[in-house]
Amino acid sequence: MISSNSAQAVWSGDIKSGKGNISAASGAIEALAYDFGKRFAGEPGTNPEELIAAAHAGCFSMALSGQLTNAGHPPEEIETKATVTLERVDEKPTVTKVHLDVRAKVPGATEEAFQTAAGNAKAGCPISRLLNTEITMDAKLA
Repeated sequence: MISSNSAQAVWSGDIKSGKGNISAASGAIEALAYDFGKRFAGEPGTNPEELIAAAHAGCFSMALSGQLTNAGHPPEEIETKATVTLERVDEKPTVTKVHLDVRAKVPGATEEAFQTAAGNAKAGCPISRLLNTEITMDAKLA
């Protein structure tokens, strides 16, 4: 096993008026509040899909760095925005896709080498492999 990580969620109350909080065992996230309004009504705050987006953006950026470094082009900077789409499928809320918007500064890399590395990172990062949904990407080399 490479690593094992855990987080905990506590929910109190019914789906619409209840409240929850999420904590990570590392302490990096502690009692982060979430509720129906934050998840489905656009109220300020986080929700599980936003946390998945953050995890995917971070995982992909690390994977791309590894791909580029292994190809002899260590990146100067990689910025990734992951957008998770939640839609109703068969009357159930479902994550239907993730879009990765990537911008990277990679001295000496060709567009072809960068796109190959980005494609490999998209397919191989552990969060991409975890998600059972369509994952699209727009990767740009700065």
